[in-house]
Amino acid sequence: MDSRSPFPSTLLFVLLLVLPVFANASSRLYIVYMGEKKHDDPSVVTASHHDALTSVFGSKDEAMKSIVYSYKHGFSGFAAMLTESQADELAKLPGVITVKPNTYHETHTTRSWDFLGLNYYEQSSLLKKAGYGEDVIVGVVDTGIWPESQSFDDNSYGPVPARWKGKCQTGVAFNTTNCNRKIIGARWYSSGIPDESLKGDYMSPRDLNGHGTHTASTIAGKQVRNASHHRSGLAAGVARGGAPRARLAVYKACWGTTGTCSTAAVLAAVDDAINDGVDVLSLSLGIGSDIPGTLHAVASGITVVFAGGNAGPAPQTVENVVPWVITVAASTIDRSFPTVVSLGNKQKLVGQSLNYNATKNNSNYHMLVFGSSCDEESLATVNVTGKIVLCYAPLEAAATSSPNPAFGTAAIGIAKGGAKGLIFAHQRTNIFDDLENCNKILPAGCMMVDFEIAARIASYLNSTRKTVAKISRAVTVVGNGVLAPRVAAFSSRGPSIDFPGILKPDVAAPGVSILAAVGDSYKFMSGTSMACPHVSAVAALLKSVHPDWSPAMIKSAIITTASVTDRFGMPIQAEGVPRKVADPFDFGGGHIDPDKSVDPGLVYDIDPKEYTKLFNCTLGPKEDCESYVGQLYQLNLPSIAVPDLKDSITVWRTVTNVGGSEATYKASIEAPAGVIMSVEPSVITFTKGGSRSAKFKVTFTAKQRVQGVYTFGSLTWVDGVTHSVRIPVVVCIIIQDFISDTS
Repeated sequence: MDSRSPFPSTLLFVLLLVLPVFANASSRLYIVYMGEKKHDDPSVVTASHHDALTSVFGSKDEAMKSIVYSYKHGFSGFAAMLTESQADELAKLPGVITVKPNTYHETHTTRSWDFLGLNYYEQSSLLKKAGYGEDVIVGVVDTGIWPESQSFDDNSYGPVPARWKGKCQTGVAFNTTNCNRKIIGARWYSSGIPDESLKGDYMSPRDLNGHGTHTASTIAGKQVRNASHHRSGLAAGVARGGAPRARLAVYKACWGTTGTCSTAAVLAAVDDAINDGVDVLSLSLGIGSDIPGTLHAVASGITVVFAGGNAGPAPQTVENVVPWVITVAASTIDRSFPTVVSLGNKQKLVGQSLNYNATKNNSNYHMLVFGSSCDEESLATVNVTGKIVLCYAPLEAAATSSPNPAFGTAAIGIAKGGAKGLIFAHQRTNIFDDLENCNKILPAGCMMVDFEIAARIASYLNSTRKTVAKISRAVTVVGNGVLAPRVAAFSSRGPSIDFPGILKPDVAAPGVSILAAVGDSYKFMSGTSMACPHVSAVAALLKSVHPDWSPAMIKSAIITTASVTDRFGMPIQAEGVPRKVADPFDFGGGHIDPDKSVDPGLVYDIDPKEYTKLFNCTLGPKEDCESYVGQLYQLNLPSIAVPDLKDSITVWRTVTNVGGSEATYKASIEAPAGVIMSVEPSVITFTKGGSRSAKFKVTFTAKQRVQGVYTFGSLTWVDGVTHSVRIPVVVCIIIQDFISDTS
């Protein structure tokens, strides 16, 4: 299910597809947003929706037939089948804020939690302090759930929290007994989904796709021993979620093998989640500002976490960029799967693969041939039948930002020619999801190698007339010998196109080859969809320890304690062409550090009302919107992004002390290149009985008149004891507004 993959069964991240519900119909599904609900009684809110539609249709019966969803809990609005003229008429009614066509989307771990330092048995860890997430309720909007998975066994759980107001909605192959004290609620939303996406899926919360089960078990799966990828022994260990005692509320809004979601359905899920009583809402989807309900969720005290997208490493590809949500980038963990390729000259070289079948470890050699780039033109001149093919074209690969399309083309092309195996060379070797699918069509196995190894294999091919090779079974290696974390090549990058004054993504978390539940087994998946639930779980743990913290405080704690260096103190790198030191457009504040986030010292809090003006400005032109949106860097976010520094700009921030009652913090400045940066005051002091908040200003002055290059820095408040509160800073100096360079 990875959208980076050329294989149709591996779509992972949500791509925005603006499509009509029925191509040949005169009516289509529209979403009518009416803002804050005017009544607490949901039935009264729904009645107002019927009245609005009746005034357009002229018949209450017709109005009732047209409505698909009524949003009545967290906010007011509805989805209905309308003609264009009816939509125009509705838009003119008082109380109607927007009328928009429905849009469609497609959906975008044993080791990862230990890698993040959340040791299950460590007494001082966040996990222990949070009671393993006991009774925190996490809502997962995704493709549903496979309730029989061992990850969702409810043995040893207490009663369902009394505050829970949700329900267990039954359907095909899903009855009330499939909910339990772990999966405390489940709903499904099929209205408005194309028939081709519903075909073959369960008309119930049951998960055909696997994506929703994977993300849910990453968040809150209980401990399951001896789990491994497809029971193969690869990545064997104890599978568990980050908040294993948390409760799960499932909202199936995405359908079919590609995980097709509609905005109308996701909005209905968010509306229900607000009323049901979730604490955290996890959406491995790419919808963002198209879902106004997320702002209402945050205003209700729910932390909302989104995946950032899988369109990297190109800049300006990050999705879900509104400031009230946490947007997550994907990173690698300290696990690899080295695989030996044995050549006929007795050389043994190492790449990576997911070859786990016993047949992959036999003594059979196969003829080895050179396929160059392995595109259609190259393969036309090579007989690959029964052979292992080396695909190695460094100049062409260097010009490709992502290896996935080329890899898929090569695998499918040589499989059609009857090849037995594939050795694929590229700069990056962490596209294991594609290797999994390649193994299904090439019996001798598929592996990735870097250019140095590929060059040595090519040298062997050139030196001998009869060349043979054997791809061995993969093994699992974890620990310090694996360079990690690294920002994944596919992880979408900033800056945000819509809101360059808001830094996105916010933080990075593990998202490459994450092992979690799918059906009755466990398997790897990769994508920011997999990174998102890691942050959702940490948010749940923080909510358990600090139940009075707002979503903004939880977000701030996660970002300001994130790490920009690996466990050896070296700067975290970002995969790309070439690999480079990661910057805030790659991973926001850095790589998540759960244990540090529980005690951040200071937080940057925001009243949700501050977001409302921005949201209203996204709905259409309004007075003062241009100047307001142009100064989004004044929002009290745990980051500063100035996209238009001409001479000098002053940015204000307020921090709230959540540490000891008496504390003194000093500012440590890392100014972006080409910029003079000052902080006033540079020392802030909190005293017992005094104010818990302190306001300061940051002034940026351009050193020279240049046009349009982003540079990076940071501001860290240090108390000299335990707290280091760091926010990333990005600044772009410009001369003229209409010229841009995002390099």
